[in-house]
Amino acid sequence: MKVALDTNVVVSGLLRPFGSPAEIVRMMSSGVLTVCYDARILVEYREVLLRPKFRLEVIYIDALLDQIKAEGSLVVTKPLAAPLPDMDDEMFLEVAIAGNVRCLVTGNLKHYPPSKRQGISVVSPREFLEICRREI
Repeated sequence: MKVALDTNVVVSGLLRPFGSPAEIVRMMSSGVLTVCYDARILVEYREVLLRPKFRLEVIYIDALLDQIKAEGSLVVTKPLAAPLPDMDDEMFLEVAIAGNVRCLVTGNLKHYPPSKRQGISVVSPREFLEICRREI
């Protein structure tokens, strides 16, 4: 199943090993999910995960990003027809559209107003796992 993952899902998944985001990161690591991405997303993942407050080791961050590059789906995006409230979130929706994903998974649903989603299903980590249980 192809997905786009907002940075907050990846960070939460690595910091809290027992929540819904962690399950999604494990599914990605095991190859059950194909993560769609572009260069901007990889840069953001790396920059955020390297923040000192998270205390994550560079070797593990690089391993995760290498896996995403090796097993994910690199896509070429187009700018959105209508901007999102937060410009920093636009890359995730652009990637979701270009990758024709099943879902864009985020912990910040309000950042993706329904009228701006262009047909993409935007769901919380918990909602995504419910979808997976029905479909996988």
